[in-house]
Amino acid sequence: MSDAMVSEIHFIYVGALFLFLGIMMFFDRSLLAMGNILFLIGLPLILGPSKTLSFFARRQKLIGTITFALGILLILFRWPLTGFCVELYGLFVLFGDFLVTLSGFVGSVPVVGPPLKRVLVFIGTAGGRRAGSGELPV
Repeated sequence: MSDAMVSEIHFIYVGALFLFLGIMMFFDRSLLAMGNILFLIGLPLILGPSKTLSFFARRQKLIGTITFALGILLILFRWPLTGFCVELYGLFVLFGDFLVTLSGFVGSVPVVGPPLKRVLVFIGTAGGRRAGSGELPV
């Protein structure tokens, strides 16, 4: 991994840290907003602007994109708990396909792998996704 890639991934990690701290601080609006901003900066840096735009603009991801953006706006307009719940649903719709892909890797972990794989496949296929589509979500 190059130094540039490491710094790009740090945006995502620090954004996740701010989101976690925002939840721990009883849905602090400023920490949640900062986490969202860092996540939205880090994603195009890792994937590239065109892939990020095509990912969020897909027809099957449109509801997830709208609810994710609505959740961010609700957080910014001083409704942090409601905004976080709406945003979480949007993230589930947007990135739920990754759970099925992730379950293939998690299943090889010795003790906790098989139960976690069943849970991830169940959650990932809850939105009507196929478990073995053979196509990566991005």
